[in-house]
Amino acid sequence: MLYGYDLVQIEEGKTLNKKKVFLTILVVILVIAVIVCGIGLAIIKINNKKEDEQLKQFALSAVEEQKRLQEEEKIKKEQLRIEEEQRKKNQIAFTEEQLNAIENIYEETGEKRVFLTFDDGPNMSVTPFILDLLKQENIKATFFVLGSRAQYNPELIQREYNEGHYIANHSYSHVYREIYQDVDSVFDEYNSTEAIIQDALGNPNYHSKLFRFPGGSTGGYYRDVKAEAVEALRDNGIASLDWNALSRDAEGAKTVEELVQNVIDTVEDKESVVILMHDAADKILTYEALPEIIQYLRDNGYSFKNIYDIL
Repeated sequence: MLYGYDLVQIEEGKTLNKKKVFLTILVVILVIAVIVCGIGLAIIKINNKKEDEQLKQFALSAVEEQKRLQEEEKIKKEQLRIEEEQRKKNQIAFTEEQLNAIENIYEETGEKRVFLTFDDGPNMSVTPFILDLLKQENIKATFFVLGSRAQYNPELIQREYNEGHYIANHSYSHVYREIYQDVDSVFDEYNSTEAIIQDALGNPNYHSKLFRFPGGSTGGYYRDVKAEAVEALRDNGIASLDWNALSRDAEGAKTVEELVQNVIDTVEDKESVVILMHDAADKILTYEALPEIIQYLRDNGYSFKNIYDIL
């Protein structure tokens, strides 16, 4: 028989058990909730990490794509430059605009510029040393070559061409009485040298289109023939070019100091300068003076150009 007290105890026990069960369930629910939240946060973190990684990869890909496009654009521009330069080299004649550019080479342009030009080469005694120095200094020059020298040194003609120098024509013989008999003789000397340059380069389409008269295009005993030849050459799209500064390396200067001072004295304060020098076999002093000449010109604000730069 249960007494009232016992019933109360039983009821209290049942209540306590219910509370324990409820608390247990609550704890379990909280634990599950915590676990679920933890898993959810972990998943979110993983997803965020994946997204960050994807964004990072996307950004890297975008940068790489931009670099690739820039590189392609750079290559394309370089190819176009090479093609344009090759087109100019393969032109049979200068255009009127190009002829004018050369004829007006001494005029002020708003920048100080200098054209290093070398006559009477190439030869193995001097030309390779000048080419080495120009390459070291990253300077492109203009070489007025003699056909009689070029035919024995085709590898130097090739090197001049491949290193970006302008190869121009300075006659075949350099013998005044042969060159200046008449206008036809001038053309014969010019054409003979052009053929030798083409053979040296293995390129029958190369045309220098630029002639330097031995002794200059004006004055002297043969001035009338020269004047007529200048016009005849121009009518055929061939320019002629003299100089407005020189080292006097073919006029008796015997020391490096003299050569350098002659350049300084003749450059004066000109804005656009064409310097006459020589790379004939006996002109080693020209090579020895060249570093000081280059330094002087740089110190005085000149930029170095060759004929390609004005075409």
